[in-house]
Amino acid sequence: MSILKLKPSCKDYLWGGHRLVEEYGKEYEGDVLAETWELSCHPDGPSMISNGKYKGKTLQEYIDEEGKSVLGIHCRRFRDFPILTKFIDARDNLSIQVHPDNRYALKNEGQYGKTEMWYVMDAGKDAFLYYGFRKEISREEFAERIQEDTLLEVLNAVPVQKGDVLFIESGTIHAIGKDILIAEIQQNSNVTYRVYDYGRVGKDGKKRDLHIEKALAVTNRIPIIKDNSSYPHVADCDYFTVDKLNLDGKVMQKLTGKVSEESFASILILDGEGTISDQKEMLNYKKGDSFFLSAGSGEYTIEGSCDALITTIREKSAQVRIGIDIGGTDTKIGLVDIHQKIIAYKKIKTNAMRPAKEVIGEIGKTTLELLERQGIAMDQCVGAGIGVPGTIDRKCGIVRYSNNIRWENVDIVKEMGNYLPIPIYIANDADCAALGEVAAGAGKEYLDVIMLTLGTGVGGGIVLDGNIYEGRRIGGSELGHMVIVENGEPCTCGRRGCLEAYASATALVREAGRAVGREMTPEEIFAAAENDAVLGEVVETYIRRLGTGIVNIVNIFRPQLVIVGGGISVQGEALIRPLKESLKQGCFGGEKSEIPEIEIAILGGEAGMIGAASLI
Repeated sequence: MSILKLKPSCKDYLWGGHRLVEEYGKEYEGDVLAETWELSCHPDGPSMISNGKYKGKTLQEYIDEEGKSVLGIHCRRFRDFPILTKFIDARDNLSIQVHPDNRYALKNEGQYGKTEMWYVMDAGKDAFLYYGFRKEISREEFAERIQEDTLLEVLNAVPVQKGDVLFIESGTIHAIGKDILIAEIQQNSNVTYRVYDYGRVGKDGKKRDLHIEKALAVTNRIPIIKDNSSYPHVADCDYFTVDKLNLDGKVMQKLTGKVSEESFASILILDGEGTISDQKEMLNYKKGDSFFLSAGSGEYTIEGSCDALITTIREKSAQVRIGIDIGGTDTKIGLVDIHQKIIAYKKIKTNAMRPAKEVIGEIGKTTLELLERQGIAMDQCVGAGIGVPGTIDRKCGIVRYSNNIRWENVDIVKEMGNYLPIPIYIANDADCAALGEVAAGAGKEYLDVIMLTLGTGVGGGIVLDGNIYEGRRIGGSELGHMVIVENGEPCTCGRRGCLEAYASATALVREAGRAVGREMTPEEIFAAAENDAVLGEVVETYIRRLGTGIVNIVNIFRPQLVIVGGGISVQGEALIRPLKESLKQGCFGGEKSEIPEIEIAILGGEAGMIGAASLI
């Protein structure tokens, strides 16, 4: 089922009327119905499903059971359901109020701020609303006028009539005037700062609270210039795109639309009656109805006569992703743009001997400072990816075990969410490095890639069809721990003869030391091997065993490309040339089969950050 008819939550605020019951058929027993939350997953007023398999459940319960794919690709950047739609019946004036932006609201209220749009469904003859200031005022004058009850003198009073649209960005002081009926599409938030309320009292007989200090902190005191930048849409911003549908029942009696995998569609019927249908079902609609169409559900048809608002979520403009690469010694934090370029970067010491909560806290705070310095708002970030060494439970967001940073069963997604209120994904750090090279490095022309990192150990990542492959269970691939020599050298994993025990930089240094009786760096070993027969044999054996491991991996996964990274990879052609020969000789089918290319990684220390950001 892809068309859900919704039943709203009802709100009886003191300024409300009764038109939503009388004219729009809302089921409500009270005398005052100020608002109906038609499409809502907000805990303060969730909407219910009134048809089909999920009848009687909330919209959030439906999403939880079906999965977030019903919201669409463009909603992946939101931690929570992105929007809330309402009908508002203002019998009396609403309070003068302002909404904070995301950054302020998340820091002070623990939820998102609010940008919204109003569509005027009906208005009395002399109806008006307040929209910003008539002139620029100082913070001091703003505070003084609130105190002296003269604020209305500097507010911009805008006469309205049916069909008018206003876009109210966070920070804009505003108020709906009496005798106005409005359809509102907004961010999924219930944060409002009240600055003036005509001296009214609530149900408890007391004056309603004002939020003056917070309002002073968030209000834009410069007059708002109304423009038509959303054309051809009714409204268009990073949080929602709203389009108007009109069927007059005569010339225009039918419209066919399509809900792609990019976004769900919300259809709010302002007037009229008819049917809405897809390939499987047909539902009647009337004035005041609200429908949710799941992403990817395909074509739908609306017939009859109606005015309606159709809301979708578009791709975010100028989006930024956060890529975090946690290592045993250092942690690197990068801000990555849509072109896979790191636009800002910060490296800090991991200091893994501390409790995990402290490590994560410092990373989170440093990330916020980096965003602040770059002038990037949190709502511009579509998500954060984190690469962590060890055994990772990606589905649950937990680091099950990491010897490098001494973590065990650390819920890093939950902890980091205290600092970054955006979608957060995690993966093994070697997998992230591989994904980074595929996204922006040596493997960007390929979909099926294997990467080996040759450093203190041997890490590995498998990317198939452009995505990290790690099997159906936690742990992912451990390419460095395949056995290539039975009962061979002891490995850090506790077994013997692993690829890591022979192809790591540590192993090369060990074998050279045994051969010549002194400690040398990998660079010194490769350089001396050109003229020293003993070290030449050490290097030859090292490359041969590395080649054996790579051939085994290629025979299993048949990738298009093998990438070699890590400290040893700086040897370039001295390493790649003999490895190519190993592939020719060892790959099943030889030259009659498709032998993969083999290249050196090119991103260096950026691979892990870019790969982590590419998890989003």
